[in-house]
Amino acid sequence: MSVVRNGRAGGAPERDALVRALCAAGIDAEIVDVRDGLDARAAAGAAGVGSSGGVLVAAGGDGTVSAVAAAAAAAGRPFGVIPCGTLNHFARDMHIPVALDEAVAVLAAGRTRVIDAGDVNGRLFINNASVGAYPRMVWERNRARRRGLPRPLAMAVAVARTWMALRTDIVRATVDGAAIVRRTPFIFVGNSEYEVEGTDIGRRPVMTDGTLSLTLAPKFGRADALLLPLRVILRTLERHESFETMRASTIVMQTARPRVSVALDGEVRVFDAPLTFTVRRGALTVVVP
Repeated sequence: MSVVRNGRAGGAPERDALVRALCAAGIDAEIVDVRDGLDARAAAGAAGVGSSGGVLVAAGGDGTVSAVAAAAAAAGRPFGVIPCGTLNHFARDMHIPVALDEAVAVLAAGRTRVIDAGDVNGRLFINNASVGAYPRMVWERNRARRRGLPRPLAMAVAVARTWMALRTDIVRATVDGAAIVRRTPFIFVGNSEYEVEGTDIGRRPVMTDGTLSLTLAPKFGRADALLLPLRVILRTLERHESFETMRASTIVMQTARPRVSVALDGEVRVFDAPLTFTVRRGALTVVVP
């Protein structure tokens, strides 16, 4: 087993604590320390190529988890998660516990499940890909963090700056062969269908249906951005007319710019247009409870 540990993740265990937990569960593992998603991708890729078997494990947040998942898929190896981030979207949807000892116990049990993954221009993603306002917010947050601001303050600054600079772009897309044109401040493409109503908002009941979820906001403005948290709390997001959602297996998206910033599982990447989103059926074998 190879464990890629991002020590900068919000709840990352100390290396010694991770070693003790793995040893207590009878797991012999190589631990590789990284600092971010890019380091994790390189480290996981090297681990995947360098070994013929065993589980590739991500110990970190969603960016680290996505990077290691891509390496596991490329190497055809099982993929495990020790959740250490702030949100842990993927681990939550896979019902993987956050507590270190419990997450390691899941790895020791070795039960697996095969799931789908999303793909944009050849790059795998496990949660979602966003274009527009969200990549701008991530960029602003990272810039604030580099200036030394603590995480909560950096996020507040990023949200404020993104709100002030909120703009709409014209997007032309082909959704399973049907052409659409929309003016929207953001585009969200999820791996499988996301819940947007009820107590499970933001969750995915399944990741084996071979579909992507596309969300656009053709009537979304600054006032809607301010009211968005309230609508989430009141569970009225699905009924609000600002959002347009659809499901598809293939989405081809053309924007006004030849190069497009995309927040891919929380990490900003730049792609050449057009953006082609597809589903990789059965791409990942995940160790689950």
